[in-house]
Amino acid sequence: MLVLSRQRDETIMIGDEVEITVVDIRGDKVRLGINAPRQVQVHRKEVYEAIKRENAEASQTPVRMDDLNVADQNLRARANGRPQTR
Repeated sequence: MLVLSRQRDETIMIGDEVEITVVDIRGDKVRLGINAPRQVQVHRKEVYEAIKRENAEASQTPVRMDDLNVADQNLRARANGRPQTR
């Protein structure tokens, strides 16, 4: 693990596109500002872990063929500018 010291308004770069700035320091809390491209997802770790857990659970849920057919119809309708089926 790389450990860096930064003061308020100082920045850390991750690669060429992710910029992390120390916005505020109050007691034992640090507020960070993060600039990243839209395709880079940024989450607090507890949110990231919850998303992973939910995705793992969803991947174990059986999918009915009727559900896939409705999803296919909805995607095709959306692509053609028509209202969706429920």
